[in-house]
Amino acid sequence: MAWAAPLPVRLFSCRQGFSPCRSLAYVLRMSKSPPAPALLEIYGVFLRISAVTIGGGYVMFPMLRSEVVEGRCWISDEEMIDYYALGQSVPGIIAMNTVTLIGYRKRGIAGAFVAAAGMATPSLVVILFVAAFLTPYFDLPLVQKAFSGIRAAVVAMIAMAVVQVARKSVDSVAKVIITIAVFLAIVVLHLHPVLMILSGCLLGLLLFRKGAAQS
Repeated sequence: MAWAAPLPVRLFSCRQGFSPCRSLAYVLRMSKSPPAPALLEIYGVFLRISAVTIGGGYVMFPMLRSEVVEGRCWISDEEMIDYYALGQSVPGIIAMNTVTLIGYRKRGIAGAFVAAAGMATPSLVVILFVAAFLTPYFDLPLVQKAFSGIRAAVVAMIAMAVVQVARKSVDSVAKVIITIAVFLAIVVLHLHPVLMILSGCLLGLLLFRKGAAQS
């Protein structure tokens, strides 16, 4: 069973316009933290997200954030962005890497395996079904029109994910300059994204070291 906030906290959250995590932060300073989620709950959450996501890890970002940050308070916004950056930097699928990190964060090795299994199950089932029954119908005009609409919706969801990440991460002039420079380096110069992530890491160490030390 998922942990739920007490009724006064939920009412406070709704009336003040805060997310559950923000309103809970005040209460949890003076009370014990919510219990770690059950392995079955971790599996179910990522199974449900994966089952309704079309378009990859960036499309998944808004739904994943809604579930694990705002809905269940498993991780913070900052951790979510860090996990996505790390998931992009290592080999493998970004969505799988990210949920594996979240699962490990909540329940260790077992949580990592369960989260990865939940993310992989819908894709495996759908791919087997498509390969067995639907491949001959891909060239039909009606199917192509349906996929055209899906692709347009996917672009909108990716744009929303970009806006959500930018609001949390790009909060200074230096970060805006880094963002623009990296974008141009990838689009115009066709540099590898991993090289850009490593460059961003180096720039962060050089430019923001003083602010981190003061905090």
